[in-house]
Amino acid sequence: MTVRVGVVTFPGSNRDADAMAALALAGAEPVALWHESPDLQGVSAVILPGGFAYGDYLRAGVIARFSPVMRAVSAFAEHGGLVLGICNGFQVLAEAGLVPGALLRNRSLRFVCRQVAITAERRDTPFTRAIPDRHPLRMPVAHGEGCYYADEATLAELEAGGGVLFRYAREDGTPAWAADDQANPNGSLRGIAGVISTRGNVAGLMPHPETAVEAALGSDDGLLIIRSLVESAAERAAAGGPALVGGPALVGAR
Repeated sequence: MTVRVGVVTFPGSNRDADAMAALALAGAEPVALWHESPDLQGVSAVILPGGFAYGDYLRAGVIARFSPVMRAVSAFAEHGGLVLGICNGFQVLAEAGLVPGALLRNRSLRFVCRQVAITAERRDTPFTRAIPDRHPLRMPVAHGEGCYYADEATLAELEAGGGVLFRYAREDGTPAWAADDQANPNGSLRGIAGVISTRGNVAGLMPHPETAVEAALGSDDGLLIIRSLVESAAERAAAGGPALVGGPALVGAR
């Protein structure tokens, strides 16, 4: 059975088609989810893609968090469903409180669009299981509000609890901890490029793995993240894991 993974489209999303193509390449059945509908159509995982949801009015992600689909996504996550937010999707997750921290304006106060390297701090998660040990992943960033911020207490909790999922890295794979490191494209604190929730089922990152899935595009490293999600969702679906259909209670959640 091919696992079904949903991709949400908000007004202003511009990487939803890329995410769906990446999922198909990883062997999943991509399912389009509309922001106005709370029906997740029985998917086994959800991706919130990049773009400018609702035009990024007020601030990135803050309006999208109140959409009908996000009420369903929050319930899905609460019952253990796998959710991945990419770039704008990460901003939406942070605004919804599904992952810790906030995404602020880049320290340069400029939009940044270039190839970066990141390393996975953990490879024991549903989003990183296919990544080889300490393998630097090359993929693009494209954002104006990607500077990861959290207070010192939250940062300490993240570090102690394994909440940091990805860090920006130099070409040799060493983490770019400093905010002014040239390998850190937006000045994120401690070089944080992605985080994961305490329960380990919701993750967000600013770089774009869905546009780094074929060597012809410059890198296929992003496919390791997409494949990790698909494989994890398939295992959970086979075991009767979370799936939300039309808003009712989840069955077999864990």
